[in-house]
Amino acid sequence: MLLFLLFGIIAGGCATYYQQHQQFQQYITSGNFQKADQWLQNNQHEKEGKNKLLFYLNHGYVGWMLDQYEESNRHFQKADRIIEDYIKNYGLEALSLVTNPTVKPYKPEDFEAVMLHYFTALNYIQLNDYEGALVECRRINIRLNQLNDKYQDHKNRYQRDAFAHNLMGMIYEADGDYNNAFIAYRNAFEAYKEDYTEYFNMAVPGQLKKDLLRTAYLTGFQDEVRHYENLFNIEYDYQPKEHGEVIFFWLNGFGPVKDEWSIHFTKVPSPRENYVIMQSRELDVSFPIYIGDKSKKEKEAFSELRFFKVAFPKYVERKPVYKDAAVYTQNQKYSFELAQDINEIAFKTLRDRMLREMGNAILRIATKKALEALADEEDENLGTIINIVNTLTEKADTRNWQTLPYSIHYTRIPLKEGKNMLEVKAFSGKGEKSETFKFEGKKNKMYFVSEHTTVTNPPRVR
Repeated sequence: MLLFLLFGIIAGGCATYYQQHQQFQQYITSGNFQKADQWLQNNQHEKEGKNKLLFYLNHGYVGWMLDQYEESNRHFQKADRIIEDYIKNYGLEALSLVTNPTVKPYKPEDFEAVMLHYFTALNYIQLNDYEGALVECRRINIRLNQLNDKYQDHKNRYQRDAFAHNLMGMIYEADGDYNNAFIAYRNAFEAYKEDYTEYFNMAVPGQLKKDLLRTAYLTGFQDEVRHYENLFNIEYDYQPKEHGEVIFFWLNGFGPVKDEWSIHFTKVPSPRENYVIMQSRELDVSFPIYIGDKSKKEKEAFSELRFFKVAFPKYVERKPVYKDAAVYTQNQKYSFELAQDINEIAFKTLRDRMLREMGNAILRIATKKALEALADEEDENLGTIINIVNTLTEKADTRNWQTLPYSIHYTRIPLKEGKNMLEVKAFSGKGEKSETFKFEGKKNKMYFVSEHTTVTNPPRVR
């Protein structure tokens, strides 16, 4: 059985998840979502097995792009249940220790588990179900708390989602609940200022400062209005939006894909008994491996280790073709501001995870090498065979949710009474593209619109 699984893993080849799904990705990046949907229909086998989470995440995204909001939410809810039900299979855990992590069901990166709720919330907004959208925003915080509870000894930079609080504020405001909108905007402001600025090189959106002041004013929190006027160096003047407004989200390009890289480790002297220490100079980190619970032969094998390399995933950026965008109406220009930099979050959180999980990866390689040494001691030919199998099965997990955008920007546009024409222009170094949207200006009406520019540069993978 083990040999069968091993040969299955080896037969899977060296292609990354992106390379195995390149046809689907071409449909997505070219904006051909009917074809992408057909591709998913023709590959129903993917909704079972170790990649089923990615199948439902991709299907939810395609449904969202096709304006099939209820269908999209059904797929996202299945993905959500898979994440909730993720239970360690100890047989697969053991197999992954002597092979690689790709034998296990895909477990999402933290930000992927959060972005699922963002898309689900957008679907509820389009269905005019603001309460459902708010529930999804609250679940983002619950999920982040669950994730960070696991990292008490290992700092995680992605602890608060500023954009989720910001979106929650917008939904409360659309529902006429200015008190809770103010609280959500205040939480967003603190997360942008304290976390996103330091870790993801993002500034607090100027629009958020205006929203914070407006909802404080509408709630009657005059002390807060004065506090934020002083903090932002703004003299606030309330301007009612008598004919409603549009909140426009611009999703640009696509987030990074995963590839594989090798990290070299060398054994260095250990000051502690029953420990082997492996050091990586390129990462400037050392990892101790406890061998006190190993057999005598295994200890000898670990002691003979000198150096080895570990396969680990790395992100490869997909640079967006379009650099900027703006909305034009009534002789006014409304620039988009960055609200969520998914590309930056992906790179930083993978590095955090790498430092948390590298110990397991080293243990996996060390165990393989020890098995190899033990087999070689019994039979030279057997040792050679295990060496070949170990080399062929050493592989990084290159799966990730590859239909997430590179970044999310937003702007708010006040409407005039009656018909409004909004022209959205996106600019690249070689030209521009534009699209026109129509809205009816109505008292207290708030429209939410999302536009995803799918054209992107391909990743430079092996």
